[in-house]
Amino acid sequence: MNAADWFGIITMPCDIANFCLVSIRLQTRSSRLSAKGLLASGPDKVALKIIKNIEKYREASKLEINVLEQLKRNDPEGKFLCVKMLDWFDYHGHMCLAFEKLGASVFDFLKDNNYIPYSLHHIRHIAYQLCYSVKFMHDLSLTHTDLKPENILFLSSDYSVSYNPSKRREERTIKDSTIRLIDFGSATFDFEHHSTIVSTRHYRAPEVILELGWAQPCDVWSIGSIVFELYTGFTLFQTHDNREHLAMMDTILGPFPSWMVKKTKKNKYFYHGNVEWDRNSSSGRYVRDNCRPLSDYKTSESEEHRKLFHLIGLMLNYDPHERITLKQALDHSFFDALTKQQRCHDTRPSHSISR
Repeated sequence: MNAADWFGIITMPCDIANFCLVSIRLQTRSSRLSAKGLLASGPDKVALKIIKNIEKYREASKLEINVLEQLKRNDPEGKFLCVKMLDWFDYHGHMCLAFEKLGASVFDFLKDNNYIPYSLHHIRHIAYQLCYSVKFMHDLSLTHTDLKPENILFLSSDYSVSYNPSKRREERTIKDSTIRLIDFGSATFDFEHHSTIVSTRHYRAPEVILELGWAQPCDVWSIGSIVFELYTGFTLFQTHDNREHLAMMDTILGPFPSWMVKKTKKNKYFYHGNVEWDRNSSSGRYVRDNCRPLSDYKTSESEEHRKLFHLIGLMLNYDPHERITLKQALDHSFFDALTKQQRCHDTRPSHSISR
């Protein structure tokens, strides 16, 4: 398909008005096309997600539309921070989904800022909103299954710049850390077929890797991995191999529960209940040199940093049945320092979860 075919005027139906899309900038990503459209009716912009006219992709897009419509029906005001789908339409067989235009993803902002970690107060606000938004999905019997920094967008990309004399560099600081959750193409209802493997590799829960079945707790694991990345500026599990991934988990989080080792059909990764990996191989040396116990990644021993790592540890519990729920996470003491304006709700019990 020639990108030039996509330039022109397209009448786009929408629940707010009829308007014309007068320009589209394309960027190929896998089998999907992402685009931004400029509205002829004024300065407002929309983000347009275009799915190629290929049957399996069209069918997948219909599933995503169903999820988005369910979210909109249950949250017409958008208070649960899921991206708002304005409308969708079929253009010559290509499924086009129109969304509110948002800012950069938390990943792109991190990358453009030379992977300088977010400040603790920004991490707190982002993590809280993420827990709040995904809990809303979980309450609807939905699992997102593809939570990652690329799928968390700031409402606005505006930032300030300051000079860090100790590092001799300029650093960006996001002005407004309000977020929206995007990409519901892999979201799965409890009653639907569950694919064996879900989630982007770096944010994949152990029960998924070991093919033990999955549900909402796999999203919680992903959130724990994301929050760690916001804090350090790098991915916790930087790998593309199952054995190496499990070895990293073992090094950072300790040994796996015996029931998971016994139950998995992926027993080739274990020997006498422990992850089997060659510490002297190139992969083994990488794990040995780059992974350490989770608490050792703290950059400060202050109480707030300890609270954060306590929360991350609860989210990265191997056992999905014992992993903290997002309802519980929202009541964690790490979030006590949020301002009233930053809170999406204020129904905390009198005693917050803490260490």
